[in-house]
Amino acid sequence: MCGLVGILGGKGSPTERREIVRRMAGTLVHRGPDGEGYASPDGCDFGFRRLAIIDVAADSPPYANEDRSIWSMANAEIYNSAEIVPMLEAKGHRLRTHVDTEVIPHLYEEHGADLVEHLNGMFAFAVWDEPRQRLLLARDRAGEKPLFYWTDGEEFVFASDLRAFLVHPRIPKALDPVALRRYLTHDYFPAPLSPLQGVRKLPAGHLLIAEDCRVTVKQYWDLADYFV
Repeated sequence: MCGLVGILGGKGSPTERREIVRRMAGTLVHRGPDGEGYASPDGCDFGFRRLAIIDVAADSPPYANEDRSIWSMANAEIYNSAEIVPMLEAKGHRLRTHVDTEVIPHLYEEHGADLVEHLNGMFAFAVWDEPRQRLLLARDRAGEKPLFYWTDGEEFVFASDLRAFLVHPRIPKALDPVALRRYLTHDYFPAPLSPLQGVRKLPAGHLLIAEDCRVTVKQYWDLADYFV
């Protein structure tokens, strides 16, 4: 499965932020029992728990591009990675592993947020663009991989699993009554609602861009487009 967490901004010190990320990642061991990885590029902190399936001996994400200006991590299986890698290498990109998700930071260099148009698979991923101080989150077209986020305007937090938010000291631990009513009606929590008040689920086929904790969510794929 794999699990990812991250924090952008925040009121605490960098040391506190890194410690919170480690505690959040620790709640995701059930998603990624085979390894962990952390990165703290300027402005953002990432934590990852890995379930190793492809290139099991490789280091755990987060992965960076050649000059370490772009970082990414993903809970994903990229079905067309074998086709993407030769195209990236022809453009001068150099990948360090055979892990399918390592294509993501390099694709971002080539296509920016439009990289989702070049991915065939199931995925929830995060990309940190350090020069632009921009965070990109994306979720696959069918919503097979989960991704949640919370912000108070000064801090932006994301994770694969709701339990990660419970160990963050500044996120309220209250049920969302609107979401609960929707659950009782539909037997699931329709996106963007989640059981936790203030925590939102990124809808399937959507991407999110956060800059200075200002959040923009947009849809990049809609099944209805194929029936017009």
